[in-house]
Amino acid sequence: MKETNSILIRPYEQRDFERLCQIHDPAREKELALAKLTDAFVPLNIAAEREGLFDYQLYVAEYQGIVAGFVAFTEDELAWLYVDVAFSHRGIGSSLVRFALTRMTSDVSIEVLSGNLPAIALYTGFGFEICQTLTGVMPGNEVFSVTVHVMRRSPAPT
Repeated sequence: MKETNSILIRPYEQRDFERLCQIHDPAREKELALAKLTDAFVPLNIAAEREGLFDYQLYVAEYQGIVAGFVAFTEDELAWLYVDVAFSHRGIGSSLVRFALTRMTSDVSIEVLSGNLPAIALYTGFGFEICQTLTGVMPGNEVFSVTVHVMRRSPAPT
């Protein structure tokens, strides 16, 4: 567990799932609106299985005792990052990214929906750069075409 000011980051527990749904769904709708893909919304109670949420290392951030965000990642991919829209701009997303990066050991990549300028700005602040733009189908909702920016961050030289 790691605490940053009033932000505590801890491993996900099964009892957190309902709260993750409450965080993900409005934040995902906002994310999709930025990409002009609002019709592609799938709630977390379906998306978690379709997109393999539990295949990743999964951590939650508690802000003043309330689960306010979550991050899921592997050694080289930051796959999920969502913060409760009511708690945005309080450093929760940055704390989760910083936390995940300390546990990732190789070049790190993330895919960001085209149009999601707030996410691009967040990741750019951590040294990520857009290295590729791809168009394909949306994972978990393959009916929709999607354009994503692949952002990469190489580890600092040792």
